[in-house]
Amino acid sequence: MTNFYTDNPDIKFHLTHSLMKKIIDLKENNYADSKKYDYAPFNFDDTIDSYEKVLEIVGGICGNTIAPNAEQVDQTGPKVVDGRVVYAEGTAQNIEVIKKAGLFGIALPRKYNGLNFSMVPYVMAAELVSRADAGFANIWGLQECGETIHEFASEELKDKFLPRFNAGATASMDLTEPDAGSDLQAVQLKATYNETDNKWYLNGVKRFITNGDADIKLVLARSEEGTKDGRGLSLFVYDKRDNAVTVRRIENKLGIKGSPTCELVFTNAPAELIGERKFGLIKYVMSLMNGARLGTGAQSVGIAEAACREAIKYAAERMQFGKTINNFPAVYEMLANMKAKTKAIRALLYETTRFVDVYKILTHISKERKLEVEEKNEHKYYQKLSDFYTPLLKLISSEYCNQIAYDAMQIHGGSGFMKDYPIERIYRDARITNIYEGTSQLQVIAAIRGVTSGAYLGKIREYEAIEICPENQPLKFCLIEMTQQFEEIWKIVEENNSKTDTSDYLDFHARRLVEMAGHIIMGYLLLIDSERCNCFAKHAKIFIKLAEAQNLHHAQYIKECGVQDVLMYSKN
Repeated sequence: MTNFYTDNPDIKFHLTHSLMKKIIDLKENNYADSKKYDYAPFNFDDTIDSYEKVLEIVGGICGNTIAPNAEQVDQTGPKVVDGRVVYAEGTAQNIEVIKKAGLFGIALPRKYNGLNFSMVPYVMAAELVSRADAGFANIWGLQECGETIHEFASEELKDKFLPRFNAGATASMDLTEPDAGSDLQAVQLKATYNETDNKWYLNGVKRFITNGDADIKLVLARSEEGTKDGRGLSLFVYDKRDNAVTVRRIENKLGIKGSPTCELVFTNAPAELIGERKFGLIKYVMSLMNGARLGTGAQSVGIAEAACREAIKYAAERMQFGKTINNFPAVYEMLANMKAKTKAIRALLYETTRFVDVYKILTHISKERKLEVEEKNEHKYYQKLSDFYTPLLKLISSEYCNQIAYDAMQIHGGSGFMKDYPIERIYRDARITNIYEGTSQLQVIAAIRGVTSGAYLGKIREYEAIEICPENQPLKFCLIEMTQQFEEIWKIVEENNSKTDTSDYLDFHARRLVEMAGHIIMGYLLLIDSERCNCFAKHAKIFIKLAEAQNLHHAQYIKECGVQDVLMYSKN
């Protein structure tokens, strides 16, 4: 029996991080639920044990059901029948197994039949599912929509919709339209309030909607007549049982083919308002997108892990010139770099998730009681980190995921280009990660504020202050030098940008600056992990050397590419 949780000790390692004590104590509220629910934990250790048991169940389902079904699902895919989506046979089987195991809605409170899991084990489960089948991860992971309902909807809507998640209801985020992709301010799907029956009705078209025929749909729509920007948009919840949304077609995609990406037609579709009017985009969807970035980060790490394992397996079996190809430097260097990059983005994934976890939990607590002064400061601190780390995670994890899948196929040679090996599917699945939920270019726009505000540098200084054992000091010195280099380059960019009438110069070099900061952060995370477990030491060294070379390249390019050079590009 294959288990994707027990065969990867790195995941359990991240479950033992010191911040988990704070997260769990806050989440469980002095373990009050243990008096109401017989399955609720009664202390910290019992909670961790619950997390592990569920992750083992997820890992077993991933290894023995979802992964074996992945090829068949990729080949057949979903289809449209009479305006409804019919899942591939393997997808339907996956959903049924997950439903029976009670793994939908696991992050929701127990009063709604959830498990009240914090974000960390939920994201770990998402990584496991993504490693098994990245396409199915989109269907399973959209249960995160329940968190948006829980955070912003009325008690009446919570009671109506949230218990359905644990019963197996699927979800979707209906945001984009034919003329509103990355620019969600351009959404035109119309929401009209009927005063006769006191109901909202939705009319229009949505496009590129993942799992578009879901049971519970969060829909961004224009509720304010005559508006053209984000201030005229509201968020609604739609129930599929009202049968007023038709699937026009399923997109024929390059990858994640088991996940139906739909074009939808809303015809007088009754819907209910979440929260307040006009806050659909600027508040609710922005919160939803942070969760989506975490989900894509988990998906990227899961795909990277799958690609890495396929490459290692193939290289250990493929004989050339009298020995297996993993004995050739050209190959074993690639394998070592792939493993180091995978561990680096996993470290960034769970660091980001911990920040989001604390921030989200304190947000919920603030609605129930007034936060203490220390709690208010923590809430502000972790909100800032969440805002800056989530786009950094989405950017770097998705780009690394693509690099790792690319290298894994290269190691397979011509065989990898054929459909005889899983890497061909994994390679195609990877490509979407740096496109949807905000392209890499959009993540840079969000993440550059972490550079300009000094937030990344401030956190780097916190990492730098952590004591490191003598044998790891050379790596720490390297990271300190990289930080000094980063500060120097940022000053150059800041000075040159001040000489222009626009921010074009800063925007031009933004990605290089963000990546430089990200490399230093991931280097520190691996170094700190090495302090807790020496098994990370080799990978920390490999990654930091790679990061040092990449940052040197970025620094040199920025020094040589001045304001006039940027203007040359703009006129091309």
